[in-house]
Amino acid sequence: MPAIRQADDGDIVPVARLFRAVWAARLPYLPVLHTPEEDLAFFRDRVFRECDVWIAGAIEGFIAFRAGWVDHLYVAPERQRTGIGSALLEQAMRTHSPLRLWTFQKNVGAIRFYLSHGFREIERTDGGGNEEREPDILFEWSRG
Repeated sequence: MPAIRQADDGDIVPVARLFRAVWAARLPYLPVLHTPEEDLAFFRDRVFRECDVWIAGAIEGFIAFRAGWVDHLYVAPERQRTGIGSALLEQAMRTHSPLRLWTFQKNVGAIRFYLSHGFREIERTDGGGNEEREPDILFEWSRG
């Protein structure tokens, strides 16, 4: 298991690259709405400013969370199912409770993952409220 550490500004570029790589490999049904440069600006100007970002190893996975929300959790496709996602999610769960997050209805692997970590479904949408226009699910977890 790679070490988990808090990210710093030197990690912005590899985190943005991993985000794009995971989307391309694991979410091919989603439209490509942004350029790599726009992804980089988004992570630099919003995610790394508004969230706590933690990474696993040499950027094999990352999580971005803030009070009440997990905004991003991505693990390199070849490193999925190795415990990295669980370790990253546990960092957020130690820090905040309750936590909410959105995932796409088609992302059955993510749905199973979150349910196995004690999240419960609280809402389904037709995707009208997200940029991708893809049906999604709102999950919530709270410390028992």
